[in-house]
Amino acid sequence: MNDYIAYCGLNCETCEARLATVNNDDELRAKVAKEWSELNKVEITPEMINCTGCRIPGVKFAYCASMCSIRKCAREKQFETCGSCPEMNSCEKVGAIIGNNPEAKKRLEGSEGK
Repeated sequence: MNDYIAYCGLNCETCEARLATVNNDDELRAKVAKEWSELNKVEITPEMINCTGCRIPGVKFAYCASMCSIRKCAREKQFETCGSCPEMNSCEKVGAIIGNNPEAKKRLEGSEGK
């Protein structure tokens, strides 16, 4: 499976936080921080926007590193992604992502997610 596919099926390769990190793009960090602050109704500063990807070694966005229940669960169960979990379609944790993002669900259901 593509290492840039997160445990939840999102594509880290196209994530603006990862792009800002690998390109050391402070303008993009500021843009992402503003968007994520508004979306999540919390203060996120440009300095917080550093992530190499959910399943890639390296720095992680603070939420992804320590608070993401999806990432924690998949790692504890030693699944490559949630696509390997027989409970994926009934899981409340990943349900919020795959219920609103058909592409993420498709990635997890495909042979690449197993």
